[in-house]
Amino acid sequence: MAVSVETQTVSPSIPPPRRVGLNWRTWPWWAVLLGTFGLWTVVAILYSPDYQATVRFLFRGIPVTLQLTVIAYSIALVLGLIAGLGRVSRNVIFYNLSTLYVEFIRGVPLLVVLFYVAFVAAPPMGDALIGAGQAWGLPPLVQLGRLIRSEMGRAVTGLAIGYGAYLAEVYRAGIESIPKGQMEAARSLGMTYWQAMRFVILPQAIRNVLPPLGNDFIAMLKDTALASAIAVPELMYVGRQRAAGTFRYFEVYNTVALLYLAMTLLLSLLVRALERRTAIPR
Repeated sequence: MAVSVETQTVSPSIPPPRRVGLNWRTWPWWAVLLGTFGLWTVVAILYSPDYQATVRFLFRGIPVTLQLTVIAYSIALVLGLIAGLGRVSRNVIFYNLSTLYVEFIRGVPLLVVLFYVAFVAAPPMGDALIGAGQAWGLPPLVQLGRLIRSEMGRAVTGLAIGYGAYLAEVYRAGIESIPKGQMEAARSLGMTYWQAMRFVILPQAIRNVLPPLGNDFIAMLKDTALASAIAVPELMYVGRQRAAGTFRYFEVYNTVALLYLAMTLLLSLLVRALERRTAIPR
């Protein structure tokens, strides 16, 4: 008796159709709330005379804030690079001095560093430079001493010294992220230690640490508000003046927050664009 066997074709499994719609769990609610606050403040500025007067008054503090940020961060980049190289150096004196600077500054609040520089270190340093410049007939040295004694110079020096310690650790981490074979290959080609560091290690390390460097730049923009404690006429100081003169604290500090937020978001976009441009293709 013949037995017929029916062959059954197995159809491949078809994945269930995806649901088209909004996923409320992954929706960026933070952006919605942030945009709502910004939109509400902008509408209030457009239709409220108090807000308009506040914005006009506060605008004069924005150039000082940006100038303070750029100058202090530029100096901090150099200080951080020198201290970062010292942190990976085999020279005992260079290593210990760099470590002392980094550990001391990182262990003290930035506001204390700012006060110490402004009222303890900057006056005698400025007087010494002015005296040396007058004695040796060097007008640029006199101008440097007067600049250090000014409120702006004290704030720049304090912020640069404070952030230089943090940037030193960023540089150190970037240098240590480069494989040791890179240094060994450079030395085998006849380069000295510093030539290998300059031409081989540092270009790769700086490319790796660009994101944290950009984040620290944004953080310094916000920390310039600490300079208001030593009477630097930046955005926060001007806002305190406006609030003390009009008692319109709600309008003043809403506007101050919006201006800081706008500047930090703009810098964040620039930093991300720079990261995409310098990213290593994979």
